[in-house]
Amino acid sequence: MKREYPNQPIVGVGSVVVKNGNVVLVRRGTEPALNKWSIPGGAVELGETVRNAVIRETREECGLEIELATNIPMDTSDILVLGKDERFKYHYVLIQFLARCKSGILKPNHDITDARWVPLTEVENYDLTESVRLFFRKHLNELK
Repeated sequence: MKREYPNQPIVGVGSVVVKNGNVVLVRRGTEPALNKWSIPGGAVELGETVRNAVIRETREECGLEIELATNIPMDTSDILVLGKDERFKYHYVLIQFLARCKSGILKPNHDITDARWVPLTEVENYDLTESVRLFFRKHLNELK
């Protein structure tokens, strides 16, 4: 499925990996939101569950093996971006899951240019995507 000007919304997942008061942030290497900081994640593949997708995407993007802290998503968000012609250039439905790191060394892979463990108290200092900024404002206290 094409990501720009799709025929239908794309389902994506995000991994909120928390450890010792820190969270994993990644810098996006592709549009939408090129060079913005976000959480690891990506699109669900055909035939894949959202839970398996978040585990796969976290491994692919930043080299970490994770387990979900709970089977229930923490939140969802809608990303709707209009192009100059008033058609939807991007339309994502994102599902965020809380996760724990089981193993691995944090390093950027795939379509990200940087990956860091960031103290939860410093997340707001990063140039975050709007949906991730809103997510942390909503959930910061429960993540601490």
